[in-house]
Amino acid sequence: MRIGVLTAGGDCPGLNAVIRSVVHRAVVDRGDSVIGFEDGFKGLLEGRYRELDINEVSGILARGGTILGSSRLERSRLREACDNAEAFRRKLSLDALIPIGGEGTLTAARMLSDAGLPVVGVPKTIDNDISATDRTFGFDTAVGVATEAIDRLKTTAESHQRVMVVEVMGRHAGWIALEAGMAGGAHGICIPERPFQVDDLCKMVEERFARGKKFAVVCVAEGARPAEGSMPYERGEIDPYGHERFAGIGQRLASELENRLGKEARAMILGHIQRGGTPTAYDRVLATRFGWHAVEAAHNGDFGMMTALRGTEIVMTPLATATMELKRVPQNRMDETEAVF
Repeated sequence: MRIGVLTAGGDCPGLNAVIRSVVHRAVVDRGDSVIGFEDGFKGLLEGRYRELDINEVSGILARGGTILGSSRLERSRLREACDNAEAFRRKLSLDALIPIGGEGTLTAARMLSDAGLPVVGVPKTIDNDISATDRTFGFDTAVGVATEAIDRLKTTAESHQRVMVVEVMGRHAGWIALEAGMAGGAHGICIPERPFQVDDLCKMVEERFARGKKFAVVCVAEGARPAEGSMPYERGEIDPYGHERFAGIGQRLASELENRLGKEARAMILGHIQRGGTPTAYDRVLATRFGWHAVEAAHNGDFGMMTALRGTEIVMTPLATATMELKRVPQNRMDETEAVF
């Protein structure tokens, strides 16, 4: 077989582990050829790719980012790709395409599959918000980075009697904030699934100071919003890829808390630091398993599907159902977390 692989959307720890696994399973074990498209779907559209052999993927297991590069694709160009799907397949002699990405990438993969390309998707998102899989690689790394940040900020917050607001990623789902906040012992957690009351956060801080604990740490997801009328807040604009540009809830919340409490409050926005660096052992293993099973699915003719983790097993699930809805934090997980802060 001739298999194409690409990485699209935001970068993520573990992408290189998937690429490496695909090449090892396809080239070494199956005798296939593998080509890697540069810069995501743009490379597919523009015919920019390179052959991937065992030497090309040597030593990349622990590397962050992606050796193929990544980018987002405007919707008009995606429609162009769908309109020319069969021509791409013939021109490139593709027997299978393995796109690795999050919700947007998997939606594009489904559209290309519907247009006739033989596609097997691999889910990737540090937000862990793809409903068809129990876990996505990159999430464990992001939670670890955020937890370490909370641990470190606690000591400086206590030393200076400050309120620290730690903003983590999570556009529409608060999994990183939930688990990092819980693991780091944050005193407040704000997630997109439930608007927060600023008065409740102020009360929490005041009660801590009254007990002699003269500092507090609040972990807030970038997509978290205050309850209506709780504090001034404006929604951001929509970018060319259909994503909302967030207005910096961490900084705004820190300013609001400082004004209301009369205590120093600082915001720390972790941003893309959560995406970079070495993936954890868990993410390397999950990414490697996803790559192996994607190649097997291609050989079995399981196109229009994607890899997914269910319990401890890797299964194949239809792309059509994988992107129907986001996996958001359920009420019972919120209740568990509230019990410890």
